[in-house]
Amino acid sequence: MSRYDFTTQRLYVREALGPGVTLELEREQANYLLNVLRLRDGAGLLLFNGRDGEWQASLQQSGRKQAQLVVRERQRNQTALGAIDYVFAPIKHARLDYMVQKAVEMGAASLRPVITNRTQAQRVNRERMEANAIEAAEQCGILSIPDVHEAVSLEKLLKDLDPSQSLIFCDEDAPACDTVAQLRAALPKGARTALLVGPEGGFDAQEREMLKRRDNCITITLGPRILRADTAAIAALTLVQCAIGDLGE
Repeated sequence: MSRYDFTTQRLYVREALGPGVTLELEREQANYLLNVLRLRDGAGLLLFNGRDGEWQASLQQSGRKQAQLVVRERQRNQTALGAIDYVFAPIKHARLDYMVQKAVEMGAASLRPVITNRTQAQRVNRERMEANAIEAAEQCGILSIPDVHEAVSLEKLLKDLDPSQSLIFCDEDAPACDTVAQLRAALPKGARTALLVGPEGGFDAQEREMLKRRDNCITITLGPRILRADTAAIAALTLVQCAIGDLGE
């Protein structure tokens, strides 16, 4: 039997969850459940808020676009956020949506957009990123919602990061090696780590020098092929998860 219930509709809510709690749905949420998904009065749902685990609830319709959720019992205990802070140069809308969703599915603990000299998309919609993160969590049985940060410059990011935290720098010019073995040798399993994937134009010489001067900066390769930024995100997160995350030994 599957560990997760993939058949019941999951819904993220911001309110505290507990037995007997009644939640008034916002009009948009009620309309989605009643008129888009066409759930009927009494239908079961699974609720989570990123703090209290996953709970069974039932839908109580009080109008065409009005409904409540009555919380019944806990299904799963809360899980902790992962160990990877995903740092990335933003890309254009549709592909950024995709990249955010995949990073959440791969267990990113936070999403930190960083503006570099060659970043194509200088403006980032934080609310849109949060909505994509929640949608990915709803669809994939994830209980922890990653922190979504405002975009900052690469220089500010490097100042803000804890100096003791390792930064994994994905460098298209790095020499070929066994990347998983390299990361396992350099990092303890489960260590909180920042993973940086740059813009499609790559980092310029000044930025490369700034990164390589940082203590605890580990330069890795993603292989011999040039990858688009959204593809690089999945490849890099997979390598780090295999080395030190919940996909590791």
